[in-house]
Amino acid sequence: MKAVFIAYNQAYNEEIVELLEANGQRGFTRWDETSGRGSVDGEPHLGNHAWPTQNHAILTMVEDDKVAGILADLKKADEQSKDLGLRAFVWNIEMFC
Repeated sequence: MKAVFIAYNQAYNEEIVELLEANGQRGFTRWDETSGRGSVDGEPHLGNHAWPTQNHAILTMVEDDKVAGILADLKKADEQSKDLGLRAFVWNIEMFC
């Protein structure tokens, strides 16, 4: 099992949730109105007067065989829409209950 953390522009919330569902991934936890700045390029999403846009973040526990498909679809979505500002990270999960 893997943990997949996804940060993205809040305007794309429905698309990201639909992408997970299309890959057979139902469960997730979402944090609304998160802020941050990417390490490569793009505008900061800080939720203030100068940079009003914010992000959402999702953490989802994914079966190993679904991870590659989800990441491929996330990469494709990010390439199609630069303002999505998507980043995804994967961790191994040792135990869960």
